[in-house]
Amino acid sequence: MLLTTGQAAEELGCAVTTFRRLVRAGVLPGLSRRGVRVMVPLEVVTTLKERAAAPLAHLPAPEIAVLRADVAQQAGNGAWTGFSATLPPEELLKALRGWWRCDAGSIAAGRVLPVTLSGFVVAVLTGLERWEKDDRGRHGFPEAVLAGHLTDLAQPVKQLTAPAREDRELADLLLGTRLASHSGGTIAYVTTNTTDTVD
Repeated sequence: MLLTTGQAAEELGCAVTTFRRLVRAGVLPGLSRRGVRVMVPLEVVTTLKERAAAPLAHLPAPEIAVLRADVAQQAGNGAWTGFSATLPPEELLKALRGWWRCDAGSIAAGRVLPVTLSGFVVAVLTGLERWEKDDRGRHGFPEAVLAGHLTDLAQPVKQLTAPAREDRELADLLLGTRLASHSGGTIAYVTTNTTDTVD
């Protein structure tokens, strides 16, 4: 059975524009066209609907930043910004490692930066210890490492690319999971331990 993007979005409880980002980013398998409409297999939508939340309690820091990416677009200088499953790893890293308005120290302290698209973790960055600031007050992380990324969200198919085993394990833990975050900007911050402590 095939669903339109509108029907798929309704099943997932999100806006159709949110779901279409996943389509445009190339992370959904089995898509077809019926005239101008993109059709999505029901089993893909069901898989996404049942996807588990990111196991944040396993992370070492009490708070991490989340990079809320859009679909990759080329800027005027030919460089990419955003996420696409079709970008090679070296281009994807360049497209994701800055520049944002953020608390760079908080990002570095979290030691890992999940990249979400429409609420799903599609890439993971590590190597965030050093940052730079540009004349617009935005920060970039020139030594960031692409620990891993997805080429298929439904399966999910993970490409674990970090040299360090610990970074690959972090990426494997997070990729393909749901990670809700709320922010008016590109960077959001989420707590990793929901257990309340009493002073």
